[in-house]
Formats: sequence, structure tokens, C-alpha cells
Amino acid sequence: MGTIRYTVPGLEHGDAEQVVALLQNRLHALNDLQLTLKHVHWNVIGPNFIAVHEMLDPQVEAVRGFVDDVAERIATLGGSPDGTPGALVRERTWDDYSIGRDHAIAHLGALDLVYTGVIGDHRSQIEKLETLDPVTQDMLIAQAGALEQYQWFVRAHLENSDGSLNTAGNATEAGAANAAR
Repeated sequence: MGTIRYTVPGLEHGDAEQVVALLQNRLHALNDLQLTLKHVHWNVIGPNFIAVHEMLDPQVEAVRGFVDDVAERIATLGGSPDGTPGALVRERTWDDYSIGRDHAIAHLGALDLVYTGVIGDHRSQIEKLETLDPVTQDMLIAQAGALEQYQWFVRAHLENSDGSLNTAGNATEAGAANAAR
């Protein structure tokens, strides 16, 4: 990533370096999410195919926009965004998406867990930004709101008539996919 030689007015270099590191993690997570969403889009089958297939494209496009926003914020703060696949794989703290060609509902069960991880990490970083950089915090807050809505779209397919999720209690993508079937 290198040393930050300049940053935005009113933000100390040390704070900017912390924000850039935090954003680099979000950049990896969002890049991974948009690729995972496209993977699901290509690999859904079954009776809910077209609904899920078409639901995912706007999510992919929005998340791609979030990736660009995060990368440009890193650059604005004087950092150098690293969007290479090698950096993503080397630096991520989560496992690769584990479901291949499968029924749409199985993918949605697994995708719900993916969204839970990304949203939870976004919210954690939002808290850290409270005293560091409110501009970056606002960007992540807006992204988290959209991601939460996309998770709601996914969960609508997994919800039982009593309001519970049929995947509740599953900690793995494979387990959630099996429960969703």
C-alpha cells in the first residue's frame, strides 16, 4: 500500500492510513461479493431460476459501484487501492464461496450467510470510523443500507410463514444451502 504522502484537509496522516487500511479490507470484501453474486447468477437452476437470476444482476451492478467508490476514496485519501485478485485472495479473512451449480433456493441460503458476513464487517468498520473520518463513514453507511436491502430480497425466499428463516442456525454455506432446499 505504501506511505501516504498527502491526504484530505482536516485528516491527520496517521488517521488517513488507518482509514485506507480499513477501506482496503472493504474493497476486497466488495470485490469478492460482486464476483460471488455473478457466480450465483451463472449457477442457479430449478423452478426459481429466472426470478433469482434476474434479481442478482442489479445487485452485482450496485456492488460494482461500491467497489469503485471505495477504491476512489482510498485514492482520495492519498492511498493506492489494490484490486488485484492475488491481493484479495492473500488478504481476505473468509473462505471462498462453496456452492457450485445448484437450485436457486440453495444458493440463496448460502448467499444469506455471505451477506451476513459482509454487512457485519461493514457495520464494524462504520463504528471504527466514528472518530476517524465521518465522510468515509457516511459512504459505508449508505452501502450497508443497500446491502441490507439486498439481503432482505434474498431472505424473502427463505422466510417461513411465521417469520423465521428456514436456514436459521446454520453456520456454513453448505449447511444453509441444505436447509434452504
